[in-house]
Amino acid sequence: MDYTIREMQKQDYPLLEHFLYEAIFIPKGMEPPPRNIITSPELQVYIEHFGELKDDMGLVAETDGQIIGAVWARIMNDYGHIDNETPSLAISLYKEYRNLGIGTALMKEILTLLKSHGYKRVSLSVQKANYAAKLYLKVGFETVAEKEDEYIMVNCL
Repeated sequence: MDYTIREMQKQDYPLLEHFLYEAIFIPKGMEPPPRNIITSPELQVYIEHFGELKDDMGLVAETDGQIIGAVWARIMNDYGHIDNETPSLAISLYKEYRNLGIGTALMKEILTLLKSHGYKRVSLSVQKANYAAKLYLKVGFETVAEKEDEYIMVNCL
């Protein structure tokens, strides 16, 4: 599949609502939560006022003029929060574009971008049952903390 990865632009920011919802891990056999779950404060921290803080940065994957995936980072007090100098990461692809290598490419690009901006590491949270945990290990993340259902992972850039 042909796709391009580019920096997220201001007109792309509203799409973060869709990608935040797509990023919610739904275990096999479970019903997806209602879309309005993203309005909860613990999820809004990922997207609210995105682009207004100096540490906000993101990339999108595009094919045929359509954005099909996004990865974004910001310093926030989220599930993967480590400290106030380490950005946390979120990534999401529409279902039909998963398992094609696009997520791996997005991850590698955002890690390069963060490093070029002087960050020393980046963190994320992933549910233990989420297949994406393997992707994160593949691109250099290591588990630094474990909770009942999730891992907190860090990539030292």
